[in-house]
Amino acid sequence: MYIPTHFQIDDDQTCFNIMKDNSFATLFSQHEGIPFATHLPLMVSDDHKELIGHFARPNPQWEDIQGQTVLATFHGPHCYISPSWYETDRSVPTWNYVTVHVYGSIELIHDHEEVLESMNKLVSKYEAPSSPYQLENIDPKYLTGMSKGVQGFRMKITKMEGKAKLSQNHSENRQQLVVEQLEKQKQTDEQKIAALMKANYSK
Repeated sequence: MYIPTHFQIDDDQTCFNIMKDNSFATLFSQHEGIPFATHLPLMVSDDHKELIGHFARPNPQWEDIQGQTVLATFHGPHCYISPSWYETDRSVPTWNYVTVHVYGSIELIHDHEEVLESMNKLVSKYEAPSSPYQLENIDPKYLTGMSKGVQGFRMKITKMEGKAKLSQNHSENRQQLVVEQLEKQKQTDEQKIAALMKANYSK
């Protein structure tokens, strides 16, 4: 990923936080000689050394993924930045965004209990605290049958890159003008980018 110095995220914990908050990722590999991508939730392991996920077994990506260097991209908030918000007309439109790219290698999980455990963690992460749904309450035979339709995997993290393009290449005054406009927008991403920009230039 192309990362100008002023957009680079140097803190690993910040990258992990972005990954956890935006865990529906895109996993890229080569399949039969061409690029192949799957969109899926990926969970960061407790020791921050691996990503854990599941393929649908009919998805052919998992069949030849071992032995490759793969790429998982996590997409944080993003939004359009209008040059009309600046104090000058000598500018062009741009896009502000946050993203993390993770490189690594895949190990397929064949242990049934380990697959079920990882699925349970995934459900626990996304179900509301008040939700009555829990995997352990599901008929074991039904759950076993359903789990055979997925292929669990671990992705060992070998390299991580984080980028936060938040108008750092502009003056603080211009950044504040952009934040004022973004805070007027109703869309969630615009609000999130505004908050990140304010936190960045307030350091």
